[in-house]
Amino acid sequence: MAARPAGLVAGIACGVGAAIFWAGGLAAARHGVAIGLSPFDIAFHRYVWAGFAFLPSVLSQGARDLNGVGWGRGAMLALLGGPGQAVVSVTGFLLVPLAHGAVIQPSCAALAGMFLAPVVLGEKLPRVRIYGAIAIVAGLAVIGREALSTIGAHGLLGDFTFAVAGVMFATFGILLRLWRINPMRATAVISTLTLFYIPIHAVAFGFDRMIAAGWAENLLQVVVQGVFSGPGAIYLFARSVVLLGASRAAVFPSLVPGFTLLVGYVALGEQPTLAQLAGLAIVLYGFRLTQKA
Repeated sequence: MAARPAGLVAGIACGVGAAIFWAGGLAAARHGVAIGLSPFDIAFHRYVWAGFAFLPSVLSQGARDLNGVGWGRGAMLALLGGPGQAVVSVTGFLLVPLAHGAVIQPSCAALAGMFLAPVVLGEKLPRVRIYGAIAIVAGLAVIGREALSTIGAHGLLGDFTFAVAGVMFATFGILLRLWRINPMRATAVISTLTLFYIPIHAVAFGFDRMIAAGWAENLLQVVVQGVFSGPGAIYLFARSVVLLGASRAAVFPSLVPGFTLLVGYVALGEQPTLAQLAGLAIVLYGFRLTQKA
């Protein structure tokens, strides 16, 4: 069913907001890595603190069945759209530059979601959206040209990791629609399940780098990752799935590279090249096509 005009505007606003939050998270992650935090420290900040915030509501509303979501479905959502997906994603950052992840992961998420929705959910895929997908791929290729030129053997492995992370997140969006899970409930369940990650992080990575970074740098990651890029983006994306459908909402991650360029320029002083700006314009044009009925 097509979204009503008001729902269409609200759905697009939620999806764009999620993309901006994700882009801010990438910029903050780049800064965190530069000052000595590991990608796993950043993933810890992204989900654990939100888990403590949502824990009382999950316990009060029915922990036995995770607020009606169920432990099996909750674990699957946490794996595909929460800490599990984050661990797969940040593993790629250990092998290749952050620019690779900013291009490959969202593009794979957008395209996988767009083409999985008709197969799994029976949603229609108009020809104009296929044209939009082609334009998005072209724009992302322009943005990632400089990054792709540095690929070696380890680079291919890192890029494959980002591709897997993108497909995981697309599947997450499909399952939200298929199981008709309320966005806030999904956000609360995923965040709370992340608390099981604390002992794993303590044993595998420790907290030495967090302590060495100081409270100000950790607080920055808590706010950007733990409020906006983590639960905030999950809620907005889940809401866009409800309002627009999975195939339309799936393209919002394709906006992340462009917003990353803009946020990186404002927050980090990294000026985008003309080729990157041209790629951003092509992606935005493709995005406009994908939102047509």
